[in-house]
Order: sequence, then structure tokens, then C-alpha cells
Amino acid sequence: MANEILAKLEDAIVEMKADETQALTREAMQAGVTALDILNKGLLSALERVGVLFRDGDYFLPDVLMCVKAYNNAYALLDAELKKGAYKSRGTVMLGTVHGDIHEIGKNILLALLQGNGYTVVDIGVDIKSEVFLEKAKEVKPDIIGMSALLTTSMPAMKEVVDLFVKDGSRGKYKIIVGGAPVSKKFAEEIGADGYGEDAQSGVELVGKLLAG
Repeated sequence: MANEILAKLEDAIVEMKADETQALTREAMQAGVTALDILNKGLLSALERVGVLFRDGDYFLPDVLMCVKAYNNAYALLDAELKKGAYKSRGTVMLGTVHGDIHEIGKNILLALLQGNGYTVVDIGVDIKSEVFLEKAKEVKPDIIGMSALLTTSMPAMKEVVDLFVKDGSRGKYKIIVGGAPVSKKFAEEIGADGYGEDAQSGVELVGKLLAG
């Protein structure tokens, strides 16, 4: 019974049925399924499927955003239970769009996929100045810092952030990754970043690899 409900919940998220996910989540909880199991066996598995569909070109941004909405509807019911301590985060990732750029769709998709894969994510917003990345990193103490840019004119700000961490002497404390339409693996290497994600799903996989050592 419980497995059947979780399978329906997973499918509802993948099929963008946001109006069904809360009802299925409540049904699972009433059936005695723990919040952690609902997250791992319903929500997490759904977003893994969504990430692959997006990476393979079967889903596009509007589809992913609808899936994220369906996911958020379900996650909202689990949040309080997960915060009681039954759930252990896989690591903390701080995300922000660099100075001079206000685009955030890609960042927000990555945020949702990371949360769905068990990571704690701190979103510091858009148009973030280099010194704010450093200040927030010292405050949040993330394992990984992710920078996003959609404009070629804002890409130099990524290097400014990396250079600022080097100058501060704290570069070795954090893994820094970059992503966005104009960004490339070569650019990431040139500015001294630890990795580059071609898309949101690649970003999730990159985070996993970096934290695994």
C-alpha cells in the first residue's frame, strides 16, 4: 500500500500534477510512511527522473518548473518533520547569480534538484557582489559555492569572486562551481573554479562528485 502511494506521488511530480502531490503526500503520512521515506522514495526519485529528462532534451524549462512546483507542494508538508532531526543533509551548497546579472531560472532549478537530492541549499539571490559571496560564505559555511551567469558581460564577476577568496586566504575552505548558458568547462578552469555544470542535472552530479572527494 505504502509503496503504491509513493509510486503515485513520484509519477505525479514527474507528470507535473501539482494539484495531486499534497493529497498523495498526506495519504502517505496517514499510512504511516515517515517523512524521510516520502522524501527519499517519492520526491527525490521523482526529481532524479526530471533531471535526466531535462538533460536528455525530453523536458524543457517550463516542464521542469512545473515539476518543481509539484515537488514544492509535497515538500512543504514534510519540512517540519524533516527539521526534527530524522533527516541528515548530504552537504550544504550556497547559490547565487553574480553581480550584473538578475537571471535566476537556472539557479532555481538547480536549487530544487539539489534539495530533492538531499542537500541543504542557501540561495543568496541575484546580482550579488563579489564581497557578498565572501561574507555569506563565512556566515553560512557551505561545502560548495555555486555561481550562475546568463550574460557574457557578467562572466568576469565569477573570476572576481574566485580571486577574492584567494586573496582572503579562504579559497581552500570551499569548492567553487560555475554554470550558465555562456559558461564553459574551459572558462571554469581558466578562472580557477573547481567545476562546471552544463545544466542543472549535471550540477547535481558535480556536487555529488566533489563532496565524495
